[in-house]
Amino acid sequence: MEFTAEAIAGFLNGQIEGDPQVKVNNIAKIEEGFSGALSFLANPKYEHYIYTTRSSVVLVNKTFVPAAKVEATLIRVDNAYEAFASLLRLVDQARPRKKGIHPSAVIEPTAKVGTGAYIGAYAYVGENCIIGDNCSVYPHVYIGDNCRIGNNCILYPGVKIYHECVLGEGCTVHAGSVIGSDGFGFAPQSETEFMKIPQLGNVILEDHVEIGANVAIDRATMGSTIIRRGVKLDNLIQVGHNVEIGENTVMAGQTGIAGSTKVGKNCMFAGQVGIAGHLKIADGTKLGAQAGIPGDVKNDNSILLGSPAIDHKDFLRSSVVFRKLPELKTRLDNLEKEFKALKNK
Repeated sequence: MEFTAEAIAGFLNGQIEGDPQVKVNNIAKIEEGFSGALSFLANPKYEHYIYTTRSSVVLVNKTFVPAAKVEATLIRVDNAYEAFASLLRLVDQARPRKKGIHPSAVIEPTAKVGTGAYIGAYAYVGENCIIGDNCSVYPHVYIGDNCRIGNNCILYPGVKIYHECVLGEGCTVHAGSVIGSDGFGFAPQSETEFMKIPQLGNVILEDHVEIGANVAIDRATMGSTIIRRGVKLDNLIQVGHNVEIGENTVMAGQTGIAGSTKVGKNCMFAGQVGIAGHLKIADGTKLGAQAGIPGDVKNDNSILLGSPAIDHKDFLRSSVVFRKLPELKTRLDNLEKEFKALKNK
């Protein structure tokens, strides 16, 4: 697909500086630009690339003031990153969608598949399942009995949806993820033996949830593990049984949440965050990378760092002390020697 700078500016309600008729048919990072490519500049650290980029068009913030001549045509917008994301969505939506049911797919007679759906090769749809309109179920997806999948969902190759789980509308689950596997429930019988506790609940994903690749979300022991509307989970995340994640919360890769923890809405977790079980995490909580949470986070909009996590300001002050520990240890050793010498006198 090919667009002029004028057409792009019209779509984004932007202002053009340069040739409005220059055409682009591809996208590129600003540092890897080439003729016919569209790039964007949002982070000031990358500003020096705009003076050498070969991209034909660059999206910039309206507040951007160039320090030298820019060869590319500029489109000024309120937020260059958001504008670029809007264009990517437009391109993605323009791609042709697969439709129809592959001959090798297995759909049980009691299942119902909506109009405009795509069921790929070797996919399986279990008894009494309901697949909504315009869903895409890619090859080797497994959907267990009595599942309900809302309209416009995408299940990428190798996704496994265990029995009785529910997905709302517009959900996306990326390759290799497992929704509804058993929670880690075992009752000790002796020092060496454990009895498995049946996991009789399910998992509910509300509308517009996106799950990354190789994520495991455990079904509830009883009731439901619930991922609320608008949640976005990165790759390689573990969500334990009976966990509830509030609306529009986002989590980066390798985060782990133990069973029965309730996470509030609008939270942001960086990579490798670990949260103990049976906790409550307040709305708007922000957790830095590798933060360890052993207890409740009670105050909304808390920002915590470290393991065990503490307030980010206290953590930053503590890190200054930590860096000085070798020096402080040397000073302490010298003071001990001086004290012993004085004591001996």
